[in-house]
Amino acid sequence: MSAPSVLQVQGLSIRLPAGADRALAVEGVSFSLSAGQTLCLVGESGSGKSMVASALMGLLPKPQVAPVAGRIMFEGHDLLMLGETELRTLRGQRIGMVFQEPMTSLNPVMRIGEQIGEVLDAHCPLPAAQRQARILSALADVGLPEPELIAQSFPFRLSGGQRQRVMIAAALVLEPVLLIADEPTTALDVTTQAQILELMRELQRRKGMALLFITHDFGVVAEIADQVVVMRFGQVVESGPAQAVLRAPQHAYTQALIAAIPHGRARKSSAFEAAPLLKVQGLCKTYRTAGSLLRRGREVPAAQNLNFTLFQGETLGIVGESGSGKSTLGRLLTGLMARDSGQIQFEGRELAAELRHRPASERSRIQMVFQDPYASLNPRHTVGAAIACGPLAQGQPRHEVNTLVLELLNKVGLGPDAAERYPHEFSGGQRQRVAIARALALRPQLLVADEPVSALDVSVQAQVLELFEQLRREFQLSMVFITHDLRVAAQMCDRIAVMHKGSIVEIGNTASVLGRPQHAYTRELIAAAPNFALCPKEMTHAA
Repeated sequence: MSAPSVLQVQGLSIRLPAGADRALAVEGVSFSLSAGQTLCLVGESGSGKSMVASALMGLLPKPQVAPVAGRIMFEGHDLLMLGETELRTLRGQRIGMVFQEPMTSLNPVMRIGEQIGEVLDAHCPLPAAQRQARILSALADVGLPEPELIAQSFPFRLSGGQRQRVMIAAALVLEPVLLIADEPTTALDVTTQAQILELMRELQRRKGMALLFITHDFGVVAEIADQVVVMRFGQVVESGPAQAVLRAPQHAYTQALIAAIPHGRARKSSAFEAAPLLKVQGLCKTYRTAGSLLRRGREVPAAQNLNFTLFQGETLGIVGESGSGKSTLGRLLTGLMARDSGQIQFEGRELAAELRHRPASERSRIQMVFQDPYASLNPRHTVGAAIACGPLAQGQPRHEVNTLVLELLNKVGLGPDAAERYPHEFSGGQRQRVAIARALALRPQLLVADEPVSALDVSVQAQVLELFEQLRREFQLSMVFITHDLRVAAQMCDRIAVMHKGSIVEIGNTASVLGRPQHAYTRELIAAAPNFALCPKEMTHAA
């Protein structure tokens, strides 16, 4: 006997405001989700995936964006006909949701434990001792270390992956009947992602929970999905059992999405015989937080005696879990954070620990591309002004800088018209292209890229990775490429350094590290990576 249907979406259409690029954000979408089943909504940015989730939760910004047709049936009720009070009762207790960006969902001035406690207080108030035990249990269930300390921490004290785990803990603490997960593992490393996916599967087994999983990662789809619905421009273009859709896609758009998955084949590494461009020796950095009468201080070693070299034209990948020290290393290299000890030599000369103490000529030669381009771009500055500010600060003439800005916009595939537009007018992939153009404006020799494609759709990710490779060849760039996606690392990097708890546990040729890993932690990372079966068989993967 088939499982009872928990959710039925029937002919859902959602209106966009006048002047939008199309009249309907979602048009005639229908699907059904049963208890204990996982349905993955797949598609690029702008396909309407998140609009469907917002409609389910009653979170559409009405009246500008509102349902105009269809029904959403949940436990015998049409969610579109319920009032705010009734929806508030369902949200959290019967329907949980995990959002993509945890920092927009977490209160920055409340401790983590209290924020999870609010969910309990709203739906099932408990005695203080039981409440605290439930909070700590929820944090432990999602694999967070030292739940007692995490519960007492503020969101800014946690890494991106840890914050996402907190959001998942808050959504699961009441064990809802339906969980909506909007790109919940996008920013997570492979081992944490594997833990979260296994946690969700375990809850499904125990509670018969239905899971609506929104993602652009087909590796995750292959791991977790029972049913797949592929959306494009607000419409369903293909749907069916996961294996049927993934193995034999019928629609050209589905075929294009699958073809855009990073192939994961280890690139052929070149031999570098010249003197190293960058040499790191004994690099150390420890984060320290002060204690108090009721809370002990913490010391977290983010970089422990790091040693490596980087040659001109080489790309070195830095992989590891969230909290392993990858981003800290990038900030130490660029001088955005002062090191505790150790040396960073660039072209044989010692670099000052902090950016403000480095000469202008040195600052311009090492640039960084951040994970979130929107957070690193000034929303009040046009894209042209953002790209021009570096060269102008270096004293280059205005007319030369204006010409350079247009050249760079062309190189990153945006065109000269983009110069007069603002960051909010671009998609995520386009904003990342702007960030790359800004980094290149100072003609750097070394580019530090910190998870530059982790939040992008697979098709946009493929375009940005190709852009990185073109620019690397054209500008003879050396790159430190920080990523948690081993497929991306295999495709982009000549060598890979694996970080764990602030230390480099393995470093070597990409094919050797991924094909014949020597360290147990590297083998654990590879084993935890999403299903690679969609990629070509010749891909390097030690299963």
